Amino acid sequence: MRAELPAQVEDLVATIKNPLTQIEFLYLLHEAKLLEPVLVDAETATRMVRPYTWFLDRVGTEGIKLTSAGYLPPADVEALAAELNLADEWIGKLNREAQTPPILDFRELVMRLGLLRKYQGALLATPAARKLRDNPAALWWHIAEHLPPKLPRPHTYASILLLAAVAIGPKAAPDPLEYTARMMWEAGYQRSDDETPLTSWDARDAAYDTHLALIRLGALVEPRHGPAPEQPTSDGAIFARAALRTWPK
Repeated sequence: MRAELPAQVEDLVATIKNPLTQIEFLYLLHEAKLLEPVLVDAETATRMVRPYTWFLDRVGTEGIKLTSAGYLPPADVEALAAELNLADEWIGKLNREAQTPPILDFRELVMRLGLLRKYQGALLATPAARKLRDNPAALWWHIAEHLPPKLPRPHTYASILLLAAVAIGPKAAPDPLEYTARMMWEAGYQRSDDETPLTSWDARDAAYDTHLALIRLGALVEPRHGPAPEQPTSDGAIFARAALRTWPK
């Protein structure tokens, strides 16, 4: 199986020194059907990428003129907050990007995915975005192909581990962030301040862009009741497998 893994995934496997932990990770990849073809139907892709297509439609062909400080105007912040259902996720009036991190983080994520860019004080769609805006399936694949973003190795490894935990699907999935933190320890990474194992919060921060993208795609969801960990969806498992198989583009 290792000979058929994407190069970036095999690189992570090789970093794990404990043979039993290597086998555990390979077993998870096997259960996630990583090497099988990935198929996504148009309805699923449309539903999953809706926040992205909505944002690209909002930017449109003319773009959005940013404030003098470089932020989205209040009206666009309010509209995006409503689209992302942030009333249950964040506090405040949800009309200032600088005071609404979920909006700023999502906008910057979409830029790092190569879909938006800043130019002369405006937020504009990239040429790729203009081609993909009306093709949800192609946009779905574009996002998969660009996750995780190209970052230093610890962040890349954390993102791969998170995607692997999501790719196994909702029935057999471990706590994705706890699994990521534990396997990062097995790969030789620790907290820089006290050299102890990473926590789930550390894992989320290390894989921040990938985690955020999964949340906005509906690939990783919070439980409706209680303090249970985030869990992957069936559609999320398909997306995570696509990301693992196609990255880097």
